[in-house]
Amino acid sequence: MPERSPFLSVWLHPRRTIARIARRLPYPLVVPLAVAGGIGSSFNTVLGFGTISDLMDWRALSACLVLGGALGVFDLYVLGAIAAWLARRLGGQTSAVVMRAALAFGGLPVVLGGVVILTIATVAPASGGSAVLVPLQILGGICGIWAVGLTAAMMAEAAGLSLWRGVLTYAIAALLMPALGALAIRTFAFQPFSVPAASMMPTLLVGDNVFATKYAYGYSRYSLPFAPPLFAGRIFGAMPARGDVVVFRLPRGEGGVDYVKRVVGLPGDRVQMRGGVLHLNGQPVARERLADVAGEEACGGAGAAVKRWRETLPNGVSFETIDCLDHGFFDETIETTVPAGHLFMLGDNRDNSSDSRVSQVGTIPVDHVIGRFGMIFFSRGDGGEGEGPRTRFERIGSVVR
Repeated sequence: MPERSPFLSVWLHPRRTIARIARRLPYPLVVPLAVAGGIGSSFNTVLGFGTISDLMDWRALSACLVLGGALGVFDLYVLGAIAAWLARRLGGQTSAVVMRAALAFGGLPVVLGGVVILTIATVAPASGGSAVLVPLQILGGICGIWAVGLTAAMMAEAAGLSLWRGVLTYAIAALLMPALGALAIRTFAFQPFSVPAASMMPTLLVGDNVFATKYAYGYSRYSLPFAPPLFAGRIFGAMPARGDVVVFRLPRGEGGVDYVKRVVGLPGDRVQMRGGVLHLNGQPVARERLADVAGEEACGGAGAAVKRWRETLPNGVSFETIDCLDHGFFDETIETTVPAGHLFMLGDNRDNSSDSRVSQVGTIPVDHVIGRFGMIFFSRGDGGEGEGPRTRFERIGSVVR
């Protein structure tokens, strides 16, 4: 009697299946299965935080296919290596190649769930609401749990461990890999930040989620989680440029709060606001009047129009600003000379920003800069009068300038 295909036997007999697969390694479909599993997981993620219409937007669908597939391959190799190492620590004996096969075939329920979700989402009306969305979310959850069980059982067999030690191996590896990866990426490469206030409008909107590049200006203690005082100054330090949008830690008070503002003054610069116009070293910054915009979100008004300008700094960096008030409190300031090793920060929403113009903030030591704002990776805001929150797909992938 011919052996049943592993695509069929894995559902009810995962341990026997991985024993057969291990005899045929390298199995040619391991990587394609990992890609498909990553895409299926991304579908579940989108449905968990959004709606069917979000999933069927071409931008979200493209991200699921490309990024989901890439993450599936990344998980295959990194998680497989970690699981093999853990299994040996628990008394088993196996290789990363076998563990990769267990991960790939163990993800078959997620692959099947992804196919079902995409099929139903394609034929179901976008307005189907919870009548379709909730069952699909439940299906995704069931498939994910089933995949975990199959994978743990195959890992146990592959390493010669008991089922519970196989479960422990998978659980620790699944928790350890993203934790270590996220910590390394967050510390040395990119850190995500969410914009909670309107002080940087129109450049940044409330609900924007942005990656800050940590390596742009080197590393200080504030680059590390919880800012431990392990060293002073910056390693591989570089001075921010005028016009950079940076995130930083306040030098006084509110020790755990991160602020995001635009750098307008460098060490030695003389900075002053006169009549609402930014002056650098005694010269007004060039600005051009643009069409007014509604000020309800930016200024807290009832939709009244506010002035919008395009400013251009002496180094050529150009950006938009808005003025909520004529003759506002922040429109007239004394001239401030930026001390050595410090920066002068302004919000693009000039009348609705606590920045270097106020004593509670003041000039910011360069060592307190965490990173430079880069790409918007997600954005969600109010959908307008009578509408619920919506995902701003048009902002996803744009670069903060």
